[in-house]
Order: sequence, then C-alpha cells, then structure tokens
Amino acid sequence: MAGIRIQNVTKSYGPLAVLKDFSLEIADGEFVVFVGPSGCGKSTMLKILAGLEEASSGTIHIGDRDVTDLAPGDRDIAMVFQNYALYPHLTVRKNMGFGLKMRGTPAAEIDRRVVEAARILGVDHLLDRRPRALSGGQRQRVALGRAIVREPQAFLMDEPLSNLDAKLRVHTRAEISALHKRLGVTTIYVTHDQIEAMTMADRIVIMKDGVIQQIADPDTMFRKPANLFVAGFIGSPGMNFLRSPVTSHEGRAAVRLFGQAVALPAPASLAGRDVVIGIRPEHIAQGAGPVTVEVAPRLVESLGSEKYIYIDVPEENRTTLARTGGTEEERRADTIIARLMNADETSTSGSLRVSFDPSRLHLFDANTQESIQL
Repeated sequence: MAGIRIQNVTKSYGPLAVLKDFSLEIADGEFVVFVGPSGCGKSTMLKILAGLEEASSGTIHIGDRDVTDLAPGDRDIAMVFQNYALYPHLTVRKNMGFGLKMRGTPAAEIDRRVVEAARILGVDHLLDRRPRALSGGQRQRVALGRAIVREPQAFLMDEPLSNLDAKLRVHTRAEISALHKRLGVTTIYVTHDQIEAMTMADRIVIMKDGVIQQIADPDTMFRKPANLFVAGFIGSPGMNFLRSPVTSHEGRAAVRLFGQAVALPAPASLAGRDVVIGIRPEHIAQGAGPVTVEVAPRLVESLGSEKYIYIDVPEENRTTLARTGGTEEERRADTIIARLMNADETSTSGSLRVSFDPSRLHLFDANTQESIQL
C-alpha cells in the first residue's frame, strides 16, 4: 500500500485543456472520490494515474516512486472499470487469476489469492461458472476480485456501479466501502453520482471544467461548500438559490425573503454587497419557526417517509442560477424545494406554512460565486 502524490498535472488535446494544474496528496489507505459532471476531467485524471493517458505536464508519485513515465503494468495499481471486461470463455476462477498468470505468478500462489479474494467477496461458490451465468452484481464482484488478487499499492475505480440497477448499486457500494475498510488499500474512485461520493469517500474532490473546486470530507463539503457550484452539486435535491439585496438592520446584515426582512448572523458591513442566498431543502421545516412564511405549493412529490414540496419564488427573490442535474422541475430557477420529513398531508390546492432558521442560510458572492462565511 502507498500514498499518491499528484503535482501540477495538466492535460490538453490541442487547444482544448481538459485538466488544469491538478494537484492532490492522497494518504496511504485513504478512499478518495473524484466527482463532477460529465466532461469535468475526472476520468481523464484516473487514466493518467493508471498510465493509460499521458499527462501534458506534471508528475505523479505512488509511494516513493515517480511513475509519471512508467507503463501501466509497472505502476503496481489495479483498475476496476464501468465495463466488467470479463473473458466470456473463462471461468470466474480463471478470470480472476488471468492477470497473475500473465505475470508468471506460480499456480499455487494464484490459486491461494483467487480463493481468498473469492471468499472475501462472497463468490467462492461461483468459481467454476462462466460470466454468462452470473448476475450483474456477481460480475462486478468478479471484476473487483481480479483487482484484489493483484495485491496492488492502489485501486483505481472508474464508475464501477454504472451498469447496475438502483437497488443493486446501493448494495454494491456498501460492499465496496466494507471491502476498503477490510483491505485498507489506497483507493481512487470516479463517479458522477454525488450520493456515491458522499456515502463512500474519506475525502471528495469535486471538479468542474478540469479544475478542482473543493477538496474536503463529505460532512465539510455539505456544511461548508466553497462556492455556488459545489453547493448546488452536493445534496439531493441540491441547494436552493435566492437573491436579495443585503441591507443593515440593528447592526447586522439583513435580506428580504418572501416579503419578510430576515436578519443574518453576519456583520452590517455586508450591506450593499451583491449576494446569492442558499438554503438546503432539508433545512426548510413544516410549521412555525424562527422565520415563518405562507406558501402555495406548485407540486408535491411523496416518497413515503418524506415529501418534496416545490414552492414558487417571489419575483424579487428569483435568480438566474439553477441546480445542477435533476429533473426539469428541480432545475427551475423560479422554484425552491422543501424536503419535509414525516410531513402532514399536503396538496397544491391550499397554502402551507413553512419555516427556516437564518443561521442555516449560506451566502455567496454573486460575482465570484465564492462562499461568504457567516
């Protein structure tokens, strides 16, 4: 096992810059997730780490070795891809041991490693089957097993759960997390799914347009997003965005939301600053609270234990910013979402009283889009 150090890596295809000055240190045994929308450069960075792509500039160290110019087979890493890439004519046993056989590992050692990996993954009863006789989840475990038997210094995983159905994805991501805790091997995992990132990572690296936006543990990423992009990307549903001029009220900054003056836990020196206000859907509650407003729901979605309430935003609070991803309704800039747990019966035919705590609001500079700490 080993840590990984990435220093000032860039990647360009002609005039197109895909990665821009990417630097990151990953501790030995850490589980780091690269996440971001399609085209952000996360998979390109993983391929550069694996040696499948050449960096335009920068260096990569795995442990004490500079592997920047080494071939993939000399880097002592193992990859798990979105495509299982299993040989259809080989049994599970032979698929898992194929890489070791190609490296000249003794047959007895191959068998020992394969049997142990199969036992860890719960596929030891499938060793004599061929891939066509396996489910999607079982094939993914075999692909993981093929990586485990290498006993590498690091695992690189490129969206390994994308081909699984929703229920199996939840189960398999829990298995991968448990496997990492058991093996303790440094792991870099690429996904576009922020829920996978939040539930699996020790640290998240969130990317946009080839640039790192924030590096933090999941809790910090959720509570203290560095900018508007991170705030809107992390969370399900994403953060709501509103606008209002900042004024001064009794020595404190204040904004006007849903027709009410709302004092912020921030100094009056913010008055006059152009800001965007963010509030998480789960930080809006049903009933009275520190700030209470009456709203008319546009749409109600019931998920059993929770409801998503879509609320029209007054004209004065509307912003051109919308959430990243989600449905068209979720992306509307003139709508916010309240995520209510164990909510009372709610419909679009009447009004609804909701509330929020000003201390849970987020402020962002409207020009730089960077977070303003309250």
